[in-house]
Amino acid sequence: MKKVCVLYISIEGNSRNFMERVEKYSKQKKEQNTNNIEIEAVEVSDSTDLVEEEKPFFINVPTYLEGGTGIGPEIHEIFTNALGDYLDYHDNFKKLIGIFGSGNRNFNVQFVLTAKRYASKYNKPLLYTYELSGIQKDIENFYEKIVDNLPKDYK
Repeated sequence: MKKVCVLYISIEGNSRNFMERVEKYSKQKKEQNTNNIEIEAVEVSDSTDLVEEEKPFFINVPTYLEGGTGIGPEIHEIFTNALGDYLDYHDNFKKLIGIFGSGNRNFNVQFVLTAKRYASKYNKPLLYTYELSGIQKDIENFYEKIVDNLPKDYK
């Protein structure tokens, strides 16, 4: 069995709820012998100890922005700074495989803007986006994107 880490941040609980459902889905896949990849969701917050990651991982980031239209120079990230600090610690971002993002489609151009900014900053692919807590199809797609993007030599 391969355990794959997905680091995430959750402020209002949508991302936490989604990741708990992804973990459960991955365990079901393993129990059904349809795949040997299990997701381990690890929440990052301001109280998380910074450690150097040893294995490649993914991140899941919600959109929290403050300022202006959300796309101008006056914008700045709020609430996800702990995840950015974690990625920067000992160059953890070098082991980052890809990014998942969530948001609210009502915010138009701001939808998943935080994930897009992380993808740009760390030069990593934005693999999949979903709205708020996601639906079952999002959980399945999220899982499949992880399976499809794992390095061939991942152990």
